[in-house]
Amino acid sequence: MPIHILTHPIANAELSKLRRKTTAAKEFRDGVNKISLILGLEASRTLQETTFTGESPVAQFTGTVIKPRIGLTPILRAGLCMTDALAPVYHLGLFREKITLQPVEYYSKLPSSPPIDMVYLLDPLIATGGTACAALSMITEWGIPIDKVKLLCILGSQNGLDHVQADFPDLEIWVAGVDQTLTPQGLISPGLGDAGDRLFNTLHV
Repeated sequence: MPIHILTHPIANAELSKLRRKTTAAKEFRDGVNKISLILGLEASRTLQETTFTGESPVAQFTGTVIKPRIGLTPILRAGLCMTDALAPVYHLGLFREKITLQPVEYYSKLPSSPPIDMVYLLDPLIATGGTACAALSMITEWGIPIDKVKLLCILGSQNGLDHVQADFPDLEIWVAGVDQTLTPQGLISPGLGDAGDRLFNTLHV
């Protein structure tokens, strides 16, 4: 399954804004929201539709609705700011341990059985890919097949995206930008910095 990289000029401009270290938290959140909306629209192009007949104030019309039930699964906390542009939310709490760079689960709010047909996993940054892979394992264990999951991210490292793709070759990935360099500390370079800290203005906490 190929990785889909956005080529939209608004997404490119917003990603450049997110990269600037002078971008304030509110502007950062606004930029993430705009890119998320574009990612969601592009990733949803092939969704199946069904038709219905309705009445406008003037005449009868034939309309459409989306057939699959879609749920959003943001990886806390940075993924939260990608949800405003999209649909119902099921939270997963994962963080990357700073020394080992391994994902640690601390929260899961998934119903006992999936009330949805498709999941959009929201993770703003794919650095090593470990956190995304852990979240994807949780989703598939929940009962959603990987071909019914789409991963939406703002920025990924090539190494991290390769890792995710190697572990889940049938996964559809949508990303606004790809950086080639991953530092020994597991940071994307030039990257955006810590998305959670920048979104919630906790850089110095």
